Amino acid sequence: MPGRPSGAASRLGRGPAYDPGVTTHSRQEREALADSLLDVGPHAPTVCDGWTAADLAAHVVVRERSPVAGLGIVVPPLAGVTARAMDRLRTSQSYDALVETLRQGPPRWSPFGVSSAVEAAANTIEMFIHHEDVRRGQPSWEPRDLDPGLEALLARRFASSARLMTRHAPVGVRFRLPDGTVVQGRSANPTVVVSGPAGELTLYASGRQRVARVDVDGDDASVAALAGARLGL
Repeated sequence: MPGRPSGAASRLGRGPAYDPGVTTHSRQEREALADSLLDVGPHAPTVCDGWTAADLAAHVVVRERSPVAGLGIVVPPLAGVTARAMDRLRTSQSYDALVETLRQGPPRWSPFGVSSAVEAAANTIEMFIHHEDVRRGQPSWEPRDLDPGLEALLARRFASSARLMTRHAPVGVRFRLPDGTVVQGRSANPTVVVSGPAGELTLYASGRQRVARVDVDGDDASVAALAGARLGL
């Protein structure tokens, strides 16, 4: 793990704006993701259909370190640029080196590296989801007991993004947290109610319906349609 910049360098702005020595939930999930990637090896399957662990690691690094290529993640016409950048990463260095680059986090010049606060805002959900993509792609996985602070943060972020994440849902969706809080997704009839912890709801709404441990209530046709829908950002 890279060392923390000295206080003098940090004050003068010569150290990285994103400080890997600052503990955030994003940083903790990044470390856990990197550890899991090393544990399973480059060829292990993930929840992302067709992606191996090496593919997922390359995706994260391209997103943070190749601003132009990273646009293909959200702009379909540029998807080929992203795929080629991922291929170059996988073939130009060892898997361990690729994972170490992921572990280091975004460089200063990256939009994600402006500060540790910006990195955390942009990456907490991203790192959590991809950590679970690796974990739940393996046999005999079980949900983790999440730190209460992370669960609370996921709940807040989910409340503000649920409508966007379910905009392509074929039915209406409401989400219910364990404390009874209801988060409205896409408004439509008929409506399906999805209940569970914030982490599980985040996975469900991000398109990981088949591995999210949630309760789903609604008529059979609507539940089945939502289970197979394209959800997420």
